[in-house]
Amino acid sequence: MNKVLAALVMSAVLSAMSVSAFAKTAQQEKMGTCNKDAAAKALKGDERKAFMKSCLSAKPAEVTAPAADAKPQNAMTSCNKAADGKKGDERKKFMSSCLSAKGPENMK
Repeated sequence: MNKVLAALVMSAVLSAMSVSAFAKTAQQEKMGTCNKDAAAKALKGDERKAFMKSCLSAKPAEVTAPAADAKPQNAMTSCNKAADGKKGDERKKFMSSCLSAKGPENMK
């Protein structure tokens, strides 16, 4: 009985280890992307080596979160100011069209 239990525990541990072994790291993902790009450009020899070196050493472009979210927040603020004095269905309709236009200045 103890041998069966030990075998089950060992197989569970080994299967958990094998699943994590197949997960790609960020560097492996980058290597795959660079390989695909080099293949698409049909690079060979020294050209391929130079391309792979520069591709793998390139830093990812930084995305600033405030800039990505700034437009919707600005639109909400602008639309709220423009909707001042409107109530009920009139306000809902105005806010919907204003936000879909991304601000009162873009409304037709």
